[in-house]
Amino acid sequence: MTVLSLVLGAPFVLGDHPVRWESGSALPRIVRDGSATSDSPSGGSSDTTSATSPGSSADSSSDGQALKVTKAWKPGMPQWGVQLYWEEEKKKRSDTFIENQARKHAEYLIGLGANSVSVSFPFFTGGPTSNKISAKDKTPSPQRLQRVLSVFEDAGFRTSVRPIMDEAALNPPTGWRGNIEPASRSAWFGSYEDFLTPYLKVAEQTKADTFVIGTELNSMEGAPGWDALVASAEKTFSGEVAYDANWDNYVARRINMPVSHLGVDAYFPVKVPDTASVDRLVEGWNDWLDRKATGDLPNITIAEAGIGAMNGAYHAPGDFYTKRAVNPEVQATWYTAVCQVVQERRMQGVYWWSIWFDDDPSTPPDDKTASRLDFAGRPQSEKAIKSCFTSDYAGPGKTAQ
Repeated sequence: MTVLSLVLGAPFVLGDHPVRWESGSALPRIVRDGSATSDSPSGGSSDTTSATSPGSSADSSSDGQALKVTKAWKPGMPQWGVQLYWEEEKKKRSDTFIENQARKHAEYLIGLGANSVSVSFPFFTGGPTSNKISAKDKTPSPQRLQRVLSVFEDAGFRTSVRPIMDEAALNPPTGWRGNIEPASRSAWFGSYEDFLTPYLKVAEQTKADTFVIGTELNSMEGAPGWDALVASAEKTFSGEVAYDANWDNYVARRINMPVSHLGVDAYFPVKVPDTASVDRLVEGWNDWLDRKATGDLPNITIAEAGIGAMNGAYHAPGDFYTKRAVNPEVQATWYTAVCQVVQERRMQGVYWWSIWFDDDPSTPPDDKTASRLDFAGRPQSEKAIKSCFTSDYAGPGKTAQ
């Protein structure tokens, strides 16, 4: 039990909940059908094309060819996807820029063989005991989210909307979203519902497939307030309402959440050397999963899977605070192993963490500044992902229960 407690405590010490965090201070300014700002990010292309209405040109890539997934997702098929993490920049980009950026990512994901994308974005709280949930200047507005979702919808992707609590006010890495304790849970749920409702409306308007109503909120799981919140969400949004559990809670206890689907943010540590084989990593994952249930897991989606492309990463896959020597083979081997587990355990699919929305996915990451968990632009990792996404795995064969 002592060893298990130490292992399950790893996410709180090592940061096994990988979202970059920064503070914000103001509600986002909404720009409709125009380009109030036209700045491009450092090293990026200039945002000079004329503004368009949401989704109006989402079916064209830079060479004029239609942007369409190779094989559109249908119920029962595997979800082969990526978590696209989007923070608004300090100097907000124009609507044209974000639509073009979404098209750039759609084109890249199509090249990987993906059929799904989950758009994650931050919301904020005042601290571990705060009752207040809010948008800040890094939170994309519902209107801006609609534009991005429309691009992916028009390209044929299965889409998920995934607000995720930023940790800047929680004193990371020891403080994180999984151990918040609001002074008044009823007030917290009321504030959270007020924040979520406009995004649920956009998810419905854009025909998103899934809305993830909570992610890694260990300390809040099972609270009575979820029943009313989920019921309200389901009145607004007709798709799947999901919850994404952190890996430690998933294996340790029943996830008591009144949702139609459960995902897992899966950063299972495996104590093996950097030279470990795919089979050894598969064995390590199965050891963890078997603590919950043996055999097939057809109702589970790996909502986040990722690992740093660096030495020693197998011991703490979600540690993005540390930057050890770059080792692309570690990341690529991990991806291959995770994909094998998803297929052998008959899971619903996997979403890789992550691609930063403002990045150019075709450009290799700057290892001095980029998170080691970034995979776009790493050829070995991209090859492993494409091999996974283009495999002959037909999926669990049934929709979530």
